[in-house]
Amino acid sequence: MNTLRAKITLLVVAAVLIVIGLAVCLFFVTVPMGAPSFARLVEIDSYHLSVILNSGSGNGYRDVAETPFSGATGKFGIRPQPAGGEVSEEMTRYLRKALKQRNMVATAIVTRTAESYWPVASIALPEGGWLVIPISLPSPPSEVMPFLIGGIVLIVAGTAVVAMAFVHRLMRPFALIERSLANINPDGELPVLAENGPADIRATARAINLLSSRLKSAMESRMRLVAAAGHDFRTPMTRMRLRAEFLDDASRVKWLADIDELDRIADSAIRLVHEEIEHGSGDALRLDHLVSDVIAELQELQLPVCAMETEPVQVLARPLSLKRAIRNLLINAATHGGGATVSMRRKVDSVFIDIVDKGPGIPEELLARAFEPFFRVDPARSSTAGAGLGLAIAKEIIHRNRGTLILANGASGGLIQTIEVPAAPNWV
Repeated sequence: MNTLRAKITLLVVAAVLIVIGLAVCLFFVTVPMGAPSFARLVEIDSYHLSVILNSGSGNGYRDVAETPFSGATGKFGIRPQPAGGEVSEEMTRYLRKALKQRNMVATAIVTRTAESYWPVASIALPEGGWLVIPISLPSPPSEVMPFLIGGIVLIVAGTAVVAMAFVHRLMRPFALIERSLANINPDGELPVLAENGPADIRATARAINLLSSRLKSAMESRMRLVAAAGHDFRTPMTRMRLRAEFLDDASRVKWLADIDELDRIADSAIRLVHEEIEHGSGDALRLDHLVSDVIAELQELQLPVCAMETEPVQVLARPLSLKRAIRNLLINAATHGGGATVSMRRKVDSVFIDIVDKGPGIPEELLARAFEPFFRVDPARSSTAGAGLGLAIAKEIIHRNRGTLILANGASGGLIQTIEVPAAPNWV
């Protein structure tokens, strides 16, 4: 029910049913369905019967009997037995009451058959036999109501089926677009669709394929531009580094510091491009071993990093890139946050790595911007040089490994960096 097609189908069917419901209610309000209309019709039929019965046992009955009239229920006239069929108790009661009001005390029976819509009245004659004659008395409300309800249900069901078929036909291009957007791969590319089927489906598939091709070309062009700019930076920076050697000591230190920062920015930009264009699903690796190796490396560099708790778990990832992302996050926590503690846990089919530091954290209003390239949190992170691409690169790497990276401030201070990656199947 979350798909666009299902929602529009439900909306159209609900609108049609509401209109039908209002029409039915208006019909019941404006068209009387009570006994008075039946009483009027009974009066007319009882008058005709009284004329026939009061015309005498000679010519009146003979004229009726010799009238050449027959219907689906058989011949009418004077018969030795009443007409066959199912007796309608309510219609019989109406007829007897109307005849009694005309001072005619006679046994009357109204029957119906499946083959004929019209009811048949059978009136016992004083000298024997039965006068069998069709009457125009319609069915009472209790008998009409099931047919009326059945007709309404049939109309509602038929209208709903037609509406669903119409919406299904109308929404096929939208459903194709929805499926394509839902199947975007981690590289941000739309799947290539087969351009076959009806004209509207072919046109939609062709437009999606064209959009995917143009987006891919634009992304590759942007990546090439950034990579080329990063590489081109290195040549003038090398010349600037050589020229700085001829400056006095105070100026040389400042120039070299600025050149080092430019070099870090160019290197980070190249790494970011490399992560965005890298493909492959990765290999099976022990995540707990990888985290332990990173912690050991950083501890050798005298960085305040320690492990709280880990558990054996295997994931499918690209080992080098995932190791680089975890290392970047731990270095950020250790350098900007005054120390980092790492804990790892498994929950259902996912593995969570929590990196908690002791720093001031990030202001809540800036958390959403923390992953923007070249973004820095000045109040807390301006003391250490950096390109401002560490979090952006780490998030890109983790996303490429089908994971997520979430930042949150701790209740008692510090920043919590939570990595979630899917665990490898069939791993206990």
